Amino acid sequence: MVAVPLVAGLLGGAAAPAGATTPHHGRSLTCQGKGVDPDALVRHRTEIVINAPLRTVWKLQTDVERWPDWQAPVRTAERLDHGPLHRGSAFRWTTPLPPNPATPATSLDITSTVRQLRTGSCLRWTGPAVAEGLRIDGVHVWNFTAVRGGVRVTTEETHSGPQVEANVPFATEVLRSGLESWLSDLKTTAEALAHGRS
Repeated sequence: MVAVPLVAGLLGGAAAPAGATTPHHGRSLTCQGKGVDPDALVRHRTEIVINAPLRTVWKLQTDVERWPDWQAPVRTAERLDHGPLHRGSAFRWTTPLPPNPATPATSLDITSTVRQLRTGSCLRWTGPAVAEGLRIDGVHVWNFTAVRGGVRVTTEETHSGPQVEANVPFATEVLRSGLESWLSDLKTTAEALAHGRS
């Protein structure tokens, strides 16, 4: 799906985590040369530095079935294949969708397919997020870069579909909030594991 792409954006409100940046309007993130949807009206890019080893951050992000353990907005997560996450892997996950101009409060059902993956470096997935009366097509790109003191995680996601395009500012704010919440949860969990606070 949008992948969490889509999904991430629909996770709900949260304050921007420490270290998060404002939207980026330059060149899009890529993974193995592929990026987000260049024509999508709804997009957000943000990043955070996590004081933990790259292997810890990567394992948390790619162990999809454990997302509900550290991300409250992810209610369920199920791999549709086996083994380490790889190109072609698919997973289905759900998250609550708060009431909005397009739909009442409901649950968003997302099916994401990994299109590109470079271990320890980047991920890109696509897929639909659906609920009654709502469909969002998303593309989500993640980059992981070792930096002094840890890992910089940068993510960019786009959403398209009639419902989100009917109110681009609102849909963009929902996406921003979801992505920043995801990064904040990833940072908190990875740093707790790295520093023995789990």
